[in-house]
Amino acid sequence: MARETILVVEDDENIQQLVGYNLTKAGFQVIYADKGEQAFDLIRIEKPALVVLDLMLPGLNGFEVCKLLRKDPKTRNLPIVMLTAKSEENDMAMGLDLGADDYITKPFSPKILISRIKAALRRKEGLAEEGSEGRNKGTLTVHGITIDPNRYEVLVAGETVNLTVTEFSILELLARRPGWVFNRQQIIDEVRGDDYFITQRAVDVQVFGLRKKLGEAGKYLETVRGIGYRMQE
Repeated sequence: MARETILVVEDDENIQQLVGYNLTKAGFQVIYADKGEQAFDLIRIEKPALVVLDLMLPGLNGFEVCKLLRKDPKTRNLPIVMLTAKSEENDMAMGLDLGADDYITKPFSPKILISRIKAALRRKEGLAEEGSEGRNKGTLTVHGITIDPNRYEVLVAGETVNLTVTEFSILELLARRPGWVFNRQQIIDEVRGDDYFITQRAVDVQVFGLRKKLGEAGKYLETVRGIGYRMQE
């Protein structure tokens, strides 16, 4: 079986070597980009399974690269793990709001980084497997929102809504059980896996972004104060 390719977009050679060494040791094939612009060429040619993306890059920064990748239908579901020296909550929220699947701050533990990357890949593979089986549930429509797990496609009023893997997972989780309240930890466990650490603030950011993308239909994602979220019955 061919090894999965990870693209590391990082201009610091020492960090490149550290990340690359640990990824290679973990069984991945690694390719590198020093700039955001270079990353797009490599993604088009090499089609990596995941991108480790530094925030502070020369030219296009990590936020801009993430935003452009999420706008392109060919890369909108490509897992992105942001790697940066910035640890402020606002930066983390912005990265997740733009569609990053995870956010790790420097200095970091290589073991944790590998664990996060594997978790993101497992989530993507899990969606693909469930989609190929049709989840034994098929396409779901609720409140005018149509969710197709086979195509990872969401339609609102007949118009396609581009969601990240995480946003899609949250939406489907809530839509499968209208009226059922999920607390933030349950959402994390369902869409990420119980070995994944993420703040409750990050869940709120994902839901906020999901509501915006759904437009008027976003009102059906209800906040249950002090608990979590549900899809309106």
